Amino acid sequence: MKKYTRAFEEISLADLPLVGGKNASLGELTRQLVAQGVSVPRGFAITVDAYEEILNSGSVRKDLDDLLRPVFDGDIKDLNLRAQQARAIIKKSGIPQPVSDEIISAYRELSSSCGSQNLDVAVRSSATAEDLPDASFAGQQESFLNVQGEDAVLESCLNCFASLFTERAISYRKDKGFDQLIVRLSVGVQKMVRSDLASAGVIFTIDTESGFQDAVLITSAYGLGENVVSGRVDPDEFLVFKPTLASGYKPILRRKVGAKQQRLVYASHGTRTTNNLRVPAEEQERLSLSDDEVVKLAVWALKIENHYRLLHGKDIAMDIEWAKDGNDGQLYIVQARPETVYSARDSQNICSFALDERSEVLLEGRAIGDRIGAGPVRLIRSKDELSDFEAGEVLVADMTDPDWEPIMKRASAIVTNRGGRTCHAAIVSRELGVPCVVGTQNATAMLSSGREITVCCAEGAQGKVYSGHLAFSRTQINVGEIPRTRTQIMINLGDPEQAFALAQLPVDGVGLAREEFIIADEVKVHPLALTRFDSLKDESAKKAIAALTRNYSDKTGYFVDKLAEGVSTIAAAFFPRPVIVRLSDFKTNEYANLLGGQQFEPKEDNPMIGFRGASRYYSDNYKDGFALECKALKMVRNDMGLTNLKIMVPFCRTIEEAHRVLEEMSKNGLTQGENGLEVYVMCEIPANVILAEEFAELFAGFSIGSNDLTQLVLGVDRDSELVAPIFDERNLAVERMISLAIVAAKKAGRKIGICGQAPSDYPEFAKFLVEKGIDSLSLNPDAVLKTIALVAEVEGQIDADSVKPASAAALSFEKTGMA
Repeated sequence: MKKYTRAFEEISLADLPLVGGKNASLGELTRQLVAQGVSVPRGFAITVDAYEEILNSGSVRKDLDDLLRPVFDGDIKDLNLRAQQARAIIKKSGIPQPVSDEIISAYRELSSSCGSQNLDVAVRSSATAEDLPDASFAGQQESFLNVQGEDAVLESCLNCFASLFTERAISYRKDKGFDQLIVRLSVGVQKMVRSDLASAGVIFTIDTESGFQDAVLITSAYGLGENVVSGRVDPDEFLVFKPTLASGYKPILRRKVGAKQQRLVYASHGTRTTNNLRVPAEEQERLSLSDDEVVKLAVWALKIENHYRLLHGKDIAMDIEWAKDGNDGQLYIVQARPETVYSARDSQNICSFALDERSEVLLEGRAIGDRIGAGPVRLIRSKDELSDFEAGEVLVADMTDPDWEPIMKRASAIVTNRGGRTCHAAIVSRELGVPCVVGTQNATAMLSSGREITVCCAEGAQGKVYSGHLAFSRTQINVGEIPRTRTQIMINLGDPEQAFALAQLPVDGVGLAREEFIIADEVKVHPLALTRFDSLKDESAKKAIAALTRNYSDKTGYFVDKLAEGVSTIAAAFFPRPVIVRLSDFKTNEYANLLGGQQFEPKEDNPMIGFRGASRYYSDNYKDGFALECKALKMVRNDMGLTNLKIMVPFCRTIEEAHRVLEEMSKNGLTQGENGLEVYVMCEIPANVILAEEFAELFAGFSIGSNDLTQLVLGVDRDSELVAPIFDERNLAVERMISLAIVAAKKAGRKIGICGQAPSDYPEFAKFLVEKGIDSLSLNPDAVLKTIALVAEVEGQIDADSVKPASAAALSFEKTGMA
């Protein structure tokens, strides 16, 4: 009867006290998920009884207890000394003979089952207190890769047992309230996947920054996965949408090419078993996974998450490690454990941070979390400098190491040169609640110790490091206490990077998703410069476009993919709530600023009322570019399953023009009514109001664009500073025009909302719209909560005075000077 080893097939999560968190999970995966098609490399666990045999050898237990009982926070040098002495005690004791004999027997059996005499294996620590709901123990113990041969396996196992007493592990257990000798260690021995010949990475079944639960985040880099986990490289990132993935679609929302600077590969066996090699530039620029591989990993991640959900009877996000074998070309899951940060958060309480002032931006990188921190820089280049760190300083380093955990919890913020969203610095900083910016490339060169900086992760996915100690504020919102209103409250949104976070607001959807923001920020290229690339005359633009589209044999695919990614991210964030995307509404001078745009845009004296909006879509001068927009939106709806996406036509001047636009859309696969597609029209030209009943016969609804409507009702160029004081949406003429539009839409049985700036800027204007019976208000994010309260109050007043004369609202506005 085996006492010290168990094959993965013989263990499950119920055996956690015997084999620790990692091994218990691997056993669970092997026993339950392999049958569902999830590939898991074979292996075995060395039980905690083996560790107990070491503790019971001679005076090991007493020596460790005497050594570690006096450990206190703050004295880094003393902690380092005691940790070294503790590990020396374990290593000196060695592995007792009965234990080593059984480990060798299990290793031989594993090697034989895999067709090898001395199988290459990974040897990983698995503590009984790790991967708990309130503690990840990320990187607290050691792992050893590419281990081959019986002696090497035994040596690695002993080093794993000793790593239970690293500085970081001792400090972490003390912080979490675990007795130093109560936590026991198991070791896992698993067949190595030859990802050094392919790629590896990490999967989270939750968006790690916003806590958005319907996304699968996959990170990937070339070589062994330790580079991704440690933060030595900036990995590729992929976001996949769970709900439609489960329905059979392939909803890859985002693809981000990481630098992937190094590839961790096998070296010679012995003391140094791996080596980092520089990745050639052409490989860095390519994604390290195909779309089919991304989808396969995401499907597996859902299966694992669903299994854990059934086991625990509640939603549990997962943290999964995967690897691709370069020999057989197959993907494998090598670890899985519950995610410990966002899964534990109260979704009813939203805490938001905001800068109260600005200064020079020194650095930018990937934001981890959504907090802000400030303090003096402490530049750490090696472990020897850790003792110099003081509480409240900003830790700046090339990358963090698990050994640094004792000082990370004392930092006001963390900034690194390298790393992605799933690296060690990111995982630990999330758990600690410390703002962190990773992947800045040159933080250690730009910042010097003692300099005051502010690290901001509250401005979307791009984290920023500002000069100086800036003031910032924190706001706590209880979503459960926010009233619901009859009038739909929607949001205006143009930045996909903010979509997951903003989707947590109590809104009914997106009333205006601006395509032009996505095109300008993420595509950067004029669509005609892609459809007519060979005729481009601007050589510098042509060179820049060629670089952006280098991975596309058909350059138009670049535009379609980038636009589809931006739009789909917004649609997924709010799914199944409606998301109304407005077709591109650049003016000619704005289009000209896109790469390659100068050649295709006419010079206009007044672009505001020129070749814009609907007029472009069917024109021979643009319709091949419009076809790319349609292709991207069709991809989002049909290929990704995001049918909550609705389309809105801007600046549609005539009924004839409306027919031509709808015909052009239909030619490109977007026919109103098919697959539930609804097409709206902007109500922003007086003609849209005067002919509202006719427009209503063609479109599913209206959205009032108060900026352009005010401009055209009052004859004021809204770009002109000379007449700016006259521009006012609250003018009586504009109010009456809006009132007419609402009445006409209601008469025609069509929805009507507003997506212009006015309700966000003027509470009294929002009040006017609610009293007129508008169906929805689409607001800027910062105006949502205060407007909800206002709308609830106005609706209450209307309910209390249902016989109030219809003209009273307009009259009250005149009396307060709004006309």
